[in-house]
Amino acid sequence: MTAENQAGPAVDPDTNADLHPKTNADVLAAVKWAAGDQVPLEVVGQGSKRALGKPVQAAHLLDLSGLSGVTLFEPEELVLSAKAGTPLVEIQALLDEHGQEMQFEPCDLGPLLGGEAGTGTLGGLVNTNLCGPRRLKSGSVRDHILGIKAVSGRGEAFKSGGRVVKNVTGYDLAKGVTGSYGTLAVLTDIIIKVLPKAETEQTLVIRELDDARATEAMALAMGSSGEVSGAAHIPGVDACTYLRLEGFEPSVKSRIAKLAKLLEGFGKHEQLPETASRSQWAGIRDCGSFVGKQGFVWRISCTPSEGHRIVADIGNSLPVEAVYDWQGGLVWLLVEDEKPNARLVRSSVFNHGGGHATLIRADAATRQSVPVFEPQPGALGRLSKRYRENFDPFGILNPGRMGA
Repeated sequence: MTAENQAGPAVDPDTNADLHPKTNADVLAAVKWAAGDQVPLEVVGQGSKRALGKPVQAAHLLDLSGLSGVTLFEPEELVLSAKAGTPLVEIQALLDEHGQEMQFEPCDLGPLLGGEAGTGTLGGLVNTNLCGPRRLKSGSVRDHILGIKAVSGRGEAFKSGGRVVKNVTGYDLAKGVTGSYGTLAVLTDIIIKVLPKAETEQTLVIRELDDARATEAMALAMGSSGEVSGAAHIPGVDACTYLRLEGFEPSVKSRIAKLAKLLEGFGKHEQLPETASRSQWAGIRDCGSFVGKQGFVWRISCTPSEGHRIVADIGNSLPVEAVYDWQGGLVWLLVEDEKPNARLVRSSVFNHGGGHATLIRADAATRQSVPVFEPQPGALGRLSKRYRENFDPFGILNPGRMGA
């Protein structure tokens, strides 16, 4: 065990105060105490994603916002390491200075959840694995994690991976804890792969397509040589289908002209220049269409060709609005009803090829009574249970967050 991971000052078991670690050693001491006394902890960064998942019932808040700062950045090596509580806006500002980015496009769901924009942390991003429209081309958060340092629910410090891509033998624990909503381990340090930002981007917009026709257009575009990095559709009176192309300016101009010709049979179109394109895709990424609207919000991952059929099926019984991303494979669904109708939503997904339906926005009472995450089938559920028991046998980290 390295010096930074040696347990720090003991935690007073009689206090009801929140815990505010400043170092890895502080985190280790806090979790060791919690594991020893089997005291549940709610692990947060800046709290921007506390409304995701089921409400956590914990005796103490383990606040990682003080565990912050970029610890390594090598632009020429395309690698960045930071503490888990580091604000994403700080990391993105640093990357912007060097013409680089996190290519999976981190979502900022603060406004959708009734909070402020720009309050997420790197640890929260990794724990939720929420990524944006470029997921189709560049993969998810999990695909860009190179390594972590963390403390398991056993009170044991461990690390996985490192500063290069091919450095893992055995289990890749860094990818295993990604998307676990803080239920397996407390992240302290995260190493991610970063990549150069595209010189420019433009978006081809096709108007007035219905959902089925838009799905056809997106599929044709994604199968073309246009190297489309985003395909989304927003239905409505002024329905728009968006197809994004990125890269060097001459290449983008050439490819978007060819794409427009390929899709001319789908009706009239226009092009969004760089500034307007970036703004539009930020709104799609963060589900801006539903910000300020009342209702329950579902995030459905499904077969791209089935997304519009799922929405139509649910819409036969409920008043809903939808936004399609990932070529139709990601559906943001607003249910304007007094209840989220989880059984109807999930049965519709199942009947159209299967997938995952996650209740992203709901009040605490609803999240407590409804399965927020897609229920896992028997074998997968048992595997997940064993995985959790190995990392956190006492169930002290964000207990109940994922419904376990």
